Amino acid sequence: MKKIVAIAMGGYSTEAGISLKSGEVVYQHLPKDKYHVYRTHLLKKAWVLIDDFGKEHPIDRSDFTAHVNGKKIHFDVVFNTIHGTPGEDGLLQAYLNILNIPQTTCDYYQAALTFNKRDCISVLRPHGIPTAENYLINKGDEIHTKEILAKVGLPCFVKANRAGSSFGISKVKKEEDLLAAIDFSFQEDDEIIIESFLEGIEVSVGVINYKNEILALPVTQIISENEFFDYDAKYLGKSQEITPAPITEEQTKEVQDLAKKVFQVLKLKGFTRSEFIFHNNKAHFLEVNTCPGLTEASLLPQQAKAAGISLTKLFDEAIVEVLK
Repeated sequence: MKKIVAIAMGGYSTEAGISLKSGEVVYQHLPKDKYHVYRTHLLKKAWVLIDDFGKEHPIDRSDFTAHVNGKKIHFDVVFNTIHGTPGEDGLLQAYLNILNIPQTTCDYYQAALTFNKRDCISVLRPHGIPTAENYLINKGDEIHTKEILAKVGLPCFVKANRAGSSFGISKVKKEEDLLAAIDFSFQEDDEIIIESFLEGIEVSVGVINYKNEILALPVTQIISENEFFDYDAKYLGKSQEITPAPITEEQTKEVQDLAKKVFQVLKLKGFTRSEFIFHNNKAHFLEVNTCPGLTEASLLPQQAKAAGISLTKLFDEAIVEVLK
């Protein structure tokens, strides 16, 4: 009997539009001869199931079911493609865990931890994973610009602590621009992290559960046309993404091993994508994304293709793994 799959997409953050695109790609490629696949839009205004004719059906949040043509739909598994809250910060994972419905991303604690950049870094550092110097601020804190810059230097990056797709990030080159950058980040989150600038080659590494193993995918080098790998570079084509990355075999192994170590230390599962910069010839961890983009332009699908894994195989195996 075919398993019934809900593709969860949308969410409540500024990344909702990107998530809808990721979800549509998964919908197009999951094998329909193997699964009954439904798109579910989980948005602030409503949670709805979209049928094959584009009609919306309300989702009952008490048990995550929907009525379609007089039939109550119960889902065997949720394919989570929500970037940002509630699908990447642990809220959806916890909700589905209570309902005993398996889902394809990491568990709720791991999602909450990795979504919080500064907490994630704090956990990884004792395991010997290099990172940038950082300075942490909460909304309402007194801000001492000279103290901040004494620790992180210039230029530096000011980031919203819990946001994705490079929302709420600025590169600051002059002290007089620091306060404006902090205010900009506070528009996305009430916690921010300020990091020292790491000059070097930026790379991204997908790590996934695939056919009973933890697999590091081919490395992608990111060359942004802008100051850094921002939203326009990620989604509007203003970057060059080279997969496999033109780095040495030793560098490739180093960063793949580090990405797998992050995956294992944090007890992750499903699809992940970790970002690093080779600074002074050493890979430094930036962040890990536990619900990475799955659009045609996204990095993880590019890396899977370079590894000889089609999108259908990639997405199908995610369901197979979680139902074991």
